[in-house]
Amino acid sequence: MININVNNIYTETVLGMMKLGRRKIISIVNENFDRLFTLAEKEVLRHNMERADRYVELARKIGMRYNVPIPAKYKRRFCKHCCSYLLPGVNARVRTGKSKVIIFCENCKKYMRIPFIREVKERRKTRGVRGK
Repeated sequence: MININVNNIYTETVLGMMKLGRRKIISIVNENFDRLFTLAEKEVLRHNMERADRYVELARKIGMRYNVPIPAKYKRRFCKHCCSYLLPGVNARVRTGKSKVIIFCENCKKYMRIPFIREVKERRKTRGVRGK
């Protein structure tokens, strides 16, 4: 019978990652984000929501473990409240309001409001130029 110490394996992988250097860790974690979110999207299209949510949960845990923020393109793909993968038309509604994008999660019935400030600032600048 073989005894495997899980704590020892965990510390070896963490220490191995720490030896790599910060930039290498960030690139590896970002590759994992890409892989996990593409897998989550495939699972949602197959109507396997539990597995897609699990992929999102794993991506969040990896990001928290190595203190790497999730890129903005992936942050908008999952609910901040229940951590479920969001696909517009399947389990999410996306609307535009006054200078913000409103995403409604149909799993937990909560809203996420994301401002688009850059576009509003550009619109104000162009309005100011026309008036002068």
